[in-house]
Formats: sequence, C-alpha cells, structure tokens
Amino acid sequence: MTDPAVTAARGHATGAWPLIRAERAALAADLADMTDERWATPSLCTGLTVREVLAHLTAGASLNAVRWMAGVIRCRFDFDKQVAMRLAEQLGTSPAGTLERFRRIIPSTTKPPLPAIALLGETIVHGEDIRRPLGIRRDYPIEVVTRVAEYYQGSDLVVVAKGRIAGLKLVADDGPFTTGSGPVVSGPTVALVMAMTGRATYCDELEGDGARLLRSRCGTV
Repeated sequence: MTDPAVTAARGHATGAWPLIRAERAALAADLADMTDERWATPSLCTGLTVREVLAHLTAGASLNAVRWMAGVIRCRFDFDKQVAMRLAEQLGTSPAGTLERFRRIIPSTTKPPLPAIALLGETIVHGEDIRRPLGIRRDYPIEVVTRVAEYYQGSDLVVVAKGRIAGLKLVADDGPFTTGSGPVVSGPTVALVMAMTGRATYCDELEGDGARLLRSRCGTV
C-alpha cells in the first residue's frame, strides 16, 4: 500500500497541509492499542512523557493566532508556561482520551502564527520524540523529510536550527538534501533533521569530521 504521505508529497508539491495530515494520521496509527504503561514512557523531550508530547502536538493544532496571543499575555510572555498550560488542556483524563483528542485534529489547519511548514517540522520531530523511545520506526517519504530539512537549515524560529549547524556542511546519504560549508556531517535525512533540532541521540547515526561538533551543540529541548 502506498504511504499517504508519499501521495500527498507528489500530488501537492507546493502545500504543506496534506503532508501534515498524512504525518498526523501515521503517528495516530502507530500509537493505537498501546498499554497505559507504554504511554508513560519518557520521550526525547526532557521531562515529558510520550503522552504529554502528543498532547503538545494537539495543542499546537488547536491554537489560532488570537488564542495563542491571549495565552502569551495570560502567561505574561513566559512561553514555556504557555506551552505547559496548553498541553494540560489537551491531555485528557486517560491515554485513550489523549489519543482521541489528537485524532480529532488530524484534518485541522488551525495554527499559531507560524508558517505551515513549521507545523510539518513539529509533527515529524515530535513524532520521533515519541516513536524513538517506544522503539517504533517510521520510514518517512524522502520528499517529506527533505522539505523539513530545507526549512530548518534556514530557520531559528521556535527551535535554534540554523545557528546550530553554522560552519558545517550537512549531506544526506539517502536523499538530495545538502547545505552549508565546512566540516562534513553526513547521514540519513531524518537524523540530520533531529540533530539540527537538538536531539543528540541521533548524532549516533551521523558521520564526518563535523559530527562531533554538531553533537556538542545539541542540548535539551
């Protein structure tokens, strides 16, 4: 069966929303039928369980610009506090409820004041924050992760990525992505994306003279 994200990438080359919907649906499918104990697994986001990260993704798809700004003001411009508040709103009373809330936002095009491609990046990065500790592997369509890599290489919005890879040349060994100049860091595109966004564990999959430096720039997220 063809991956829906592949179809979305090929059929909607200029739009991020079909890709976002496909990645949300894939994540929901991967998390179906998990035990409550598995939902309590620590994610790659420091201090958050995989259930809490999923609630965070739901929150991001439930906030328009007005509600986002209202929350920022309510939290007195403490962005971490706003994230925690919105996460709690979407957690629900049980893991099944958390997953059901996420399923409801699969088709949503609601977003904070960010470009849609940023939400695609969030969906993939936080999807890996959830999947990796659970031992779930997703073979992402290369067209999709390449678009996300191309976005992050030029952006420090939400997460520092552009600054983290300054002075390095990143080269994917499974697709067309390449950027920068300097000591080389090579490996799978998804590992490059995750390292760009600060996940040091993915540096184990990277090689080259610049890999050690990139690892040293990865911190908590």
